[in-house]
Amino acid sequence: MRVLPRMGRGGAVLTALLLLVLGLPALIGLLGGFERTDGGQIAVVRNGGFFDNTRIRQVIDPGSGRVWVGWWSKVHKYPAQQRFYTITSNLGESTRGGGGVDVVTVPSSDGVNMGIEGTLYFTLNLDHEVLKKFDDKFGTRKFRSSSGHSYYAWQDEGGWSAFLNQIVRPVIDNNLRSQINSFRCAELVSSCALVQNTGSNGRRQTTSIQAQSNNGNIAKVQNAINVQLANDLRATLGGDFLTNIHFNLVRVTLPAQVQQAVDRAQAAFAQVTEAQARVDQAKLEAAANKARQDGYNRCPTCAEIEKLKALPQGITVYAPGNPSGALFPRD
Repeated sequence: MRVLPRMGRGGAVLTALLLLVLGLPALIGLLGGFERTDGGQIAVVRNGGFFDNTRIRQVIDPGSGRVWVGWWSKVHKYPAQQRFYTITSNLGESTRGGGGVDVVTVPSSDGVNMGIEGTLYFTLNLDHEVLKKFDDKFGTRKFRSSSGHSYYAWQDEGGWSAFLNQIVRPVIDNNLRSQINSFRCAELVSSCALVQNTGSNGRRQTTSIQAQSNNGNIAKVQNAINVQLANDLRATLGGDFLTNIHFNLVRVTLPAQVQQAVDRAQAAFAQVTEAQARVDQAKLEAAANKARQDGYNRCPTCAEIEKLKALPQGITVYAPGNPSGALFPRD
């Protein structure tokens, strides 16, 4: 009977190292070969093994159970629910991030820069074939965020926001610029008429633009944006990757310098109105006095009667001919 030689200590260590090097990746690949999605996620799975290609393997629908996705595959998870992109001057609430305010500044047709705030609502197209094309085009490259870091679009909220800021935001800005440029400032912000309808003599001039509610014009802008934005996003992205697109125009504001001019104009018009009221009152009082005096001239007796009515109470004798104009009170 042949006896095999006992393995030395060095051989045992080498064997352990081989098992560790070969077994650990296999164990990691096995444990990582199962994946699932939450209710608000959809996932695109790409091959990623040592000897495999990187093509798309499958798509996992939202709220799935744990499924086998293959050894060392890469899973790109995207939002499956309605999302939004917010442009706002409220500190720290914009999708662009960075902790500051975010307002799109575009000129009106008469050259006034106007601040636009609003929110774009949309949903990622969940059709498997469309989503695969989206991942091929946008899931395999990185996008720079406002903080300067680069992320994949599927890389949590930071990556999704970076994708929106770099790809979708320019389309929104262009649409807002195109639509706002077809309206005059006063057609969107009533108070703009206060500084535009003023002539060199300081008086308001009558124009076809009235300072009134502009909700109708804002609705026109919003509707036009919704129609054009869907077309532009399709053309820019190269497919119907975003659906249920709706832009809600929240606020249109004036630049600080223009708003200050509006405030000054409002104060000036208030002072003019007050002064005009005093002038009108004086004219009315003068007209009333003239009419009263004309009546007294035609009826001297009436004038005397009015004088007697005006005497203080308690006076019994009135001597208009007395040089001292004496009034004799009651005893």
